[in-house]
Amino acid sequence: MPFTIRDFQPSDFDTLWRIDQTCFPPGISYSRAELKLYIRRRAAFTLVAVSVAGADATTSASAKSEKHSPATDSAIVGFLVAEAGARARGHIITIDVVAAARRFGVGSVLLRAAEDRLIVADCRLVELETAIDNVSALSFYKRHGYSLIRTFPRYYSNGLDALVLGKTLI
Repeated sequence: MPFTIRDFQPSDFDTLWRIDQTCFPPGISYSRAELKLYIRRRAAFTLVAVSVAGADATTSASAKSEKHSPATDSAIVGFLVAEAGARARGHIITIDVVAAARRFGVGSVLLRAAEDRLIVADCRLVELETAIDNVSALSFYKRHGYSLIRTFPRYYSNGLDALVLGKTLI
């Protein structure tokens, strides 16, 4: 699946929110207001993975940060919201990839692009939370060098615990 990574545009918001609703169950997915708040935070950035029809497969992972042309026949297949926080710590707020685009490297490229941006922002460590029962996410993050820092009891609004994972960037 050929895709490119670009920065968020305000016109993307409704699509990103719908993707979040399909990627996570109620109690874990964000409300419109929550997602909008995270995207708009001062030190936050949002990366969007866009499928490009007609591109050859060799451009997918290598086209990490190309600017997207609105004239291209494309669809959003994933996104990531992150924040370069205080004390040299970054935070991955959410990473969402539509089911049909999973296993094509979309999440990996989004994560690497975010980590690169956090390094440029002088972050030495990145943290994230994932539901304690999200086995596929835990496996994904382990493959990318994340390890368990702690458990956050009743983190999600549905009462589910979260695992806080972290990775040293520098």
